[in-house]
Amino acid sequence: MSKKLVCDCNRSMPLDPKELGLPIHTALCRQEVGQFLNALNESEPIVVACTQERALFSELATQAEKPLVAPLKFVNIREMAGWSKNATEAHPKIKALLSVTDLPEPDPVPIVDYHSDGRILIIGPGEQALYWAEQLGQSLEVNVLSTEPSPLPTGRSYPVFTGKMTSLEGYLGRFIAKWELNNPIDPEMCTRCGACVAVCPENAIDLSFQIDLDKCKSHRACVTACAGIGAINFDRVERSREGEFDLILDLQTNPSIQISQKPQGYFAPGSDRFKQSMAANQLLGMVGEFEKPKYFVYTEKICAHGRNGKVGCSACIDVCSTQAIQSVFKDGQGKVEVNPNLCMGCGACATVCPSGAMRYNFPSVAYQGRQIKALAQTYLSTIGSSKPGQNAPTVLIHSQQAGTTLLENVGRAARTKPKEVVGLPAFVIPFAVEHIASTGIDLWFGAMSYGFGEVVLLLSGDEDPGYRNALTEQADLANSITQALGYGLRVRCMMASSSSDVDTVNRVMMELLTRKAQKLMAPPASFALATQKRETLEMSLEHLLQFAPQALPAEGLPLPAHSPLGAIVVNKDACTLCMSCVGACPEGALLDNPDEPQLSFIEKQCVQCGLCEQTCPEQAIALSPRLSSIEQRKQKVLLNKTEPFHCIGCGKAFGTLKMVELMLGRIGTHHAFSGDALDRLKMCSDCRVVDMMKKEL
Repeated sequence: MSKKLVCDCNRSMPLDPKELGLPIHTALCRQEVGQFLNALNESEPIVVACTQERALFSELATQAEKPLVAPLKFVNIREMAGWSKNATEAHPKIKALLSVTDLPEPDPVPIVDYHSDGRILIIGPGEQALYWAEQLGQSLEVNVLSTEPSPLPTGRSYPVFTGKMTSLEGYLGRFIAKWELNNPIDPEMCTRCGACVAVCPENAIDLSFQIDLDKCKSHRACVTACAGIGAINFDRVERSREGEFDLILDLQTNPSIQISQKPQGYFAPGSDRFKQSMAANQLLGMVGEFEKPKYFVYTEKICAHGRNGKVGCSACIDVCSTQAIQSVFKDGQGKVEVNPNLCMGCGACATVCPSGAMRYNFPSVAYQGRQIKALAQTYLSTIGSSKPGQNAPTVLIHSQQAGTTLLENVGRAARTKPKEVVGLPAFVIPFAVEHIASTGIDLWFGAMSYGFGEVVLLLSGDEDPGYRNALTEQADLANSITQALGYGLRVRCMMASSSSDVDTVNRVMMELLTRKAQKLMAPPASFALATQKRETLEMSLEHLLQFAPQALPAEGLPLPAHSPLGAIVVNKDACTLCMSCVGACPEGALLDNPDEPQLSFIEKQCVQCGLCEQTCPEQAIALSPRLSSIEQRKQKVLLNKTEPFHCIGCGKAFGTLKMVELMLGRIGTHHAFSGDALDRLKMCSDCRVVDMMKKEL
């Protein structure tokens, strides 16, 4: 257990020490700072229930003679709980928020390293690019790619290239830039002696040392003047150029990298001088060694991306806003590769992955499950609620940075404008994740199993549009399930426009406060959320299905097309039981029978990747997104069967009756298979060879 220091700053919150079971300070960062200093000398980890003075308390801790037992932790109970319309009822919520601090820290994750020597390429119109080259040249190794001619400086203190960008890719410390030299003068060779300018009869060359081809009349006097250097060539064949750089400052109106989430080390402020200044200031600090967490874990063997040369699921590739995920096929087997240097940690790939092959790991869902469980258990035990139909808290999931800022703004507004802003209701418990896109139905249903009555997702306006679409689809899927089970709508997306959009959050909070808390769906579960997504999802669904007030239809509940849950439908008349689908299934949902031609299916294993549908040569398979009962999902079901076909020579079974009949129907009328040749189609491979040898003899 930790020592918790709770501060009701200037008595701005109606906190009761008896309700909380903790002493309450009113000026911990001022007159009562001695209480914090005394705690530093004790043998317990310290939790400060105040985030405003985080910097002060952290500095005091570093100055203490005795080292801390554990890292100093901070919890915001003021904006998140105490500053709200019904703050007098917030004690269970405050206890819940404090309870999470007693959990151990999550396991460390691998680190991704970056190294930058400060080699920067400035791309854009010459006048702007050269200006920033002069400003940054004292601190960075400057290179300029001038996309529009401009007079060059007299001194050659840094390389200046000209041309048009053809491609740019990479990340901090390793950008590969390619461009095309589209002018007869190569600035890499030009000495800026001015001889070409002096001799040009059309004045087509100026101090930019680029030829205005609209003015040029092909006298070629410049070529003669530059003969000793050879920088001018009107017949140049090889125009491609490329270079490797650590940093990029892109001043073009249309940036070379168009994705919404730009790679680290790449700045595209355009022509805005203020934005250019901000970018330049950041670039000056991007020299040296850098690191970030490796946010994901990828398990290739359960990935449903591709088999037999066919593409199945590509959800992670489609949703990635940094283009960090690529498709890779080798020997017909498909997988995905993630560039950890490009990954920005949004976690959307894990959210949309149906199999759990892509997992978010900062922290893992298993660790988040422990946090969610602690929040729910503490809140419910404090209010004495544990049976279906009783009041349950709402979990408000938000991004660690932008989402926290927005909720703090809401809390402050509730304090200063109490008639207009209600703050967070006492039953709404905020839960921060690294990025809102990293959370999906496995965690949401896990939260409901632990005792949360609903899940509200706060999208704070800085997300890629693809993330918003993905979360909306996931929410629709979750609500399709909870509605069918009789629980009603239990997942909601709250779409804010920015971290200052207090009105949107306040409007939703007022609705929740008026509606009051949702009801507990089922007795709180005791299981732990698993590392594997499918395992967590199955446990949570089984728990909610067990206590559902409404049974599923016998044929199952139809779900949206993007559902990771479902069955398949086989057209028995078209299916030849060739078993191509069995070989294509990455999850073992489709099974054959080694003793006789049978195709079986286990719905629980199916991730709706579509590889069976893509692979089937007869187009006899269709996906059927649905949710079935627990028993149906676990049961091995026979989808199709037929009689084996026996060799007319030796009687050994080979192939299936349907397959041979189909083959005979398709090619039996061809002249090449007339007479004895037709009978050979009815033989096994051994008898076919023997028959051919006999006929030749």
